[in-house]
Amino acid sequence: MRYLAQLTAVLFVLASAAPASADDLVYVPGARIGLVPLVGLSPSKTFPGFETADQRVKVVVAELPPGAFRDVENVTKSNAASTQGIKPQSLETASGTGYFIIETAKDGADNVRRYSMVVSGGTFSGYVAAQVPENIEKIYSDEAVRKMFATVTLRKEVPVEEQLGLMPFQMTELSAFKTVRTLAPGAAIMLSDAETDDDIDSKAFMIINLIGSAPERPDDRGRFARDIAATIPNLRDAHITVSEPIRINGSAGFETRIDATNTKSNSPVTVIQWLVFAGGTTAMRLVGSTPRDEWSAAFPRFRAVRDGIRPR
Repeated sequence: MRYLAQLTAVLFVLASAAPASADDLVYVPGARIGLVPLVGLSPSKTFPGFETADQRVKVVVAELPPGAFRDVENVTKSNAASTQGIKPQSLETASGTGYFIIETAKDGADNVRRYSMVVSGGTFSGYVAAQVPENIEKIYSDEAVRKMFATVTLRKEVPVEEQLGLMPFQMTELSAFKTVRTLAPGAAIMLSDAETDDDIDSKAFMIINLIGSAPERPDDRGRFARDIAATIPNLRDAHITVSEPIRINGSAGFETRIDATNTKSNSPVTVIQWLVFAGGTTAMRLVGSTPRDEWSAAFPRFRAVRDGIRPR
């Protein structure tokens, strides 16, 4: 329970379109979580969720591991409170039973009411949090927020077109990957052959995102590529086999290949990282990973995805 309360606070720090009617279910773009927003709340352009025009009332959504729901459910069924004395309340939603929390907090000098709820999506936990200044509680009352949370609806998948439409670049080739999953709406996307999250590390997959702080000088790009390759998670005994500048779709790029052992699948993998420098300090990063014995089949697919990316 403590980490959910902390997550609520963090999300509102991070959170610091056209309005929907009061009867419309609205999915957060790129997310599997939707709800019927209260009157005055519109989709936010700066974080995943909704906010009022003056940005004082915020509703933030996040997708958490499935264990998050189980942890809160176990606390509720044991009739135990968290270390802060917060007791979850069960709440029936459009997607089943959720667990709902109300607490009073501070946002700078202002007193606020914070609401959070977790509901099971099967392979993930849907998390919704709202913040309301106490001086406008008559409009956004506890009961009004509770009714809004009861409309929370989870979908199994986000349409591929919706996910791709949020990215700052066009993707014209998906190389028959089975799953397309947004990791951060409008910022990072994953293509995978896995049908479940548990199988991702044992199958071929790619992650594509933009990164800042890329070096502008060509002489610095090799070191930068090696340093950022060292941050690829779930690898041990990593050994760089290729590290060289290349041209990618007419732009300066850098290719790094790595042989390693995936710590989750405990099997040998080959990983490729491409950086595409399009000017300034922003670069596109593409990371592909595959079981080593499938490299010859996976590499052409990775390259086709890379070559099919175009600026908007």
